[in-house]
Amino acid sequence: MPVMRFRIEWPDGGEANCYSPSQVISDFFTPGHTYALDDFVQRSREALNIASERVRARYGFACSAAMDQLAQIERDAQRFREQAGASVKVIELI
Repeated sequence: MPVMRFRIEWPDGGEANCYSPSQVISDFFTPGHTYALDDFVQRSREALNIASERVRARYGFACSAAMDQLAQIERDAQRFREQAGASVKVIELI
């Protein structure tokens, strides 16, 4: 199963390298595009859940790394919830 990484920029300019066990992430994000914070979190949730289920279908168990990545995204996003107009830029898909 092809792994994909995606690099993002948070509203404060900090960057993060994120992991997906599947290339499905490319169906949800476009490199160079900026997403409203809630939209980014929702897209991440959907994409990483699909990716985890693809692992389950192939290997018989869900992908804990995908769920860990989602939890990290949700924790990091929480810092910006009260910031008006907060957005996340997807820098690149790797």
